[in-house]
Amino acid sequence: MIYKRGDNWHMDATINGVRYREALNTTDGREAKTLEKKRVADIHQGKGASRAGREFGRQSFGEAADQFLLDRRPHVSERTHELERERLKQLRRFFGERALSRIKAEDIAAFQRQRRVSVAGRTINMELGVLRQMLKRAKTWASLAEDVTFERESSRVVGRAISGEQKQKLFEVAASRPGWLVAYCAAVLAVSTTCRGVELKNLRWRDVDLFGRVLTVRRSKTEAGQRSIPLNTDAIAALSRLWKRAEFNNANEPDHFIFPACEHGIDPVKPQKSFRTSWRALTVEAGLSGFRFHDLRHQAVTEMAEKGASDATIMALAGHMSRRMLEHYSHVRMEAKRHIVDQLSSGLMSPDAEIGIDPTLPVN
Repeated sequence: MIYKRGDNWHMDATINGVRYREALNTTDGREAKTLEKKRVADIHQGKGASRAGREFGRQSFGEAADQFLLDRRPHVSERTHELERERLKQLRRFFGERALSRIKAEDIAAFQRQRRVSVAGRTINMELGVLRQMLKRAKTWASLAEDVTFERESSRVVGRAISGEQKQKLFEVAASRPGWLVAYCAAVLAVSTTCRGVELKNLRWRDVDLFGRVLTVRRSKTEAGQRSIPLNTDAIAALSRLWKRAEFNNANEPDHFIFPACEHGIDPVKPQKSFRTSWRALTVEAGLSGFRFHDLRHQAVTEMAEKGASDATIMALAGHMSRRMLEHYSHVRMEAKRHIVDQLSSGLMSPDAEIGIDPTLPVN
């Protein structure tokens, strides 16, 4: 069938179980009918999608996901590959053995409804982004796009900073159990260096100069994140404890990870995947449920801003930061200055007093 949207005509046809909903790029009804017939004929002749695309779409979702990751790996960074693999987990569970080309807009909407129960809109959109790439490869996305609505994303909060007392409590709790040692040391490094979690997890011992007191970030979220950071006494102490742990486990070679994988024993040639389990447990015990590991980076930057560090200094230490983040920390810096200036007040003038001025007095 053809239908009109605005001044232009579109077609909507389902052929071999695949829906094709496309613009015909004409304002003439007769021409639209002719173009629709030609397009349907082309699809029946296999011109609607390449042979490779059709074969990709015929696979079960799991098989298509495996092939997608395999083919993408040479063309993306290891970090992107890991993220796409992670985002496919929930999609695999939901779509199971269904053929990729059989996925409809209503199926995608059902997936979104299920995911809204447990995750935010941004997470769902990132998962749909991977699904969209797969459907584009199968040449079926164009027929679905108009009926798929991505989630509304709430304004992202720059980060949460806690008070000095809360920070002290948090680290006292983190240090209270041997099982939290790794998360504790990682947290100390994050709040002492502004490092992101992904930067810490990809640190190797060759990236640390304990004598020169410098840490070099080589693997980051962006190229601008690659930087050298001076180490304070807290960071040196945390790295020293991690070094002793590495020595005990024969995991202290230069190319070994400082935070090695430990799911089935220490594996120093693979990085740890997450600090999430320990971090959630210790933040709950500290009365700071919901305080993210990533918030430690914002804690560090906030404290620098409050101490008067310039934007240039903060960016040199923290790496890439958006203009919105810099404006946020400029505001933090101004509030800190305002707090200090307010302390200079000593009642020299009452704000409610009326000042009388004698116009006959000379003005010097």
